[in-house]
Amino acid sequence: MIEIKKMNCGTRIVMEQIPYVNSVSVGIWVRAGAVDESKTTAGISHFIEHMMFKGTPSRSAKKIAEDVDNIGAQINAFTGKEATCYYIKSLATNAVQATEILLDMFLNSSYDPEEMEKEKNVIYEEIKMIKDTPDEEVHDMICSLIFKGNPLGNSITGTRSSLKKMTRNTLKKYIRDEYTRDNIVIAIAGNFDQKKISSLFEEKLTALAPEKEQKPLVNDIYKPVFSVKQKSIEQTHLCLGTRSMALSDPRYYSFSCLNNIMGSSMSSRLFQNIREERGLAYTVFSMNSSFQNDGYFNIYAGVGHNKVEETVGAILDELDLLKKEGVTKEELNKAKEQLKSTYIFGMENVNGRMFSIGKNAIILDKVLTPDEVLANIDAVTIDDVAQVSNLICNRETYSGAAITGSKISLKQMIQG
Repeated sequence: MIEIKKMNCGTRIVMEQIPYVNSVSVGIWVRAGAVDESKTTAGISHFIEHMMFKGTPSRSAKKIAEDVDNIGAQINAFTGKEATCYYIKSLATNAVQATEILLDMFLNSSYDPEEMEKEKNVIYEEIKMIKDTPDEEVHDMICSLIFKGNPLGNSITGTRSSLKKMTRNTLKKYIRDEYTRDNIVIAIAGNFDQKKISSLFEEKLTALAPEKEQKPLVNDIYKPVFSVKQKSIEQTHLCLGTRSMALSDPRYYSFSCLNNIMGSSMSSRLFQNIREERGLAYTVFSMNSSFQNDGYFNIYAGVGHNKVEETVGAILDELDLLKKEGVTKEELNKAKEQLKSTYIFGMENVNGRMFSIGKNAIILDKVLTPDEVLANIDAVTIDDVAQVSNLICNRETYSGAAITGSKISLKQMIQG
């Protein structure tokens, strides 16, 4: 059973009690990420996430690691476009100790200037690693192109220049402004004492400011953009993408089925055509990323430099075929089964459940039960898929990004 409520301190808490397991996952979700950053603070959400592990007045970074290991727990964090999550997973018997460690880091991190400089160097290396991994970098490129002029196009890691200028005061001000009680969701899934755990948060979170200042939404106009970066590499990494839909859109599950049919499984159209039939790529897939108020659909392929034009043509052929003939009932039924199994597999561990209820609560301000999610998938019809297909069929709406060793014109290939 999932329970969501607002505590007296003003913070929402979402709890899913699973009495038959012997573990618990506790997450602190903050509605702050890359979209909340300016050019001068680019990467600050991610930097703060790193610094949370560098020590508090009562625990050094080493002591945090030792205390986590002493109770057999696992602790981690991640930063996204719209939210940051800090979480710990432990045995049910150690839930209180695990929560206390997480809260100490979250509320009392020291942000020591010397440790900050060390961690900046770590993130510089992370940025270099992404630049040296073209199949990752090209995904950052396509997102920044599709959301050009929109905060969703902001880089999560930031830049060396923006990080270099950040001081302890910069971090503390951002935390004061963004890490407010109304801007946080506590998500807990597993076997735990609800009263004990919720009382810990009720008591400790009063140290934070009560409210976040609301920012106006950006109403940008999307126009296709193209970017090609030349590097000395053996393979071209290619992305074609266009705007799709928000996580709250009632057509979300219909579009998830369509994405599965197009390119998120081994039997998908893109995989079968481009890899199996034509032998053009080892890796080819499509993905849909949905956020609170927007989203984008992206097709990726890694191909030989001399196969780029043929691959782009094959992708466009699949989009034209989708527009002309739609999808079959058999394809839709298969997609539904794959989506349901992926969802259920993810729900079979406490971290998966915590991530699900936490993300939905922080982004959508509501939580769907597993039965509701499965029912939404089952309810998708051929007509529903036909309707959302119109969002991705028109090649004129696609932006393109490539990292390649040869000179190419994606705009010419896509738009003619």
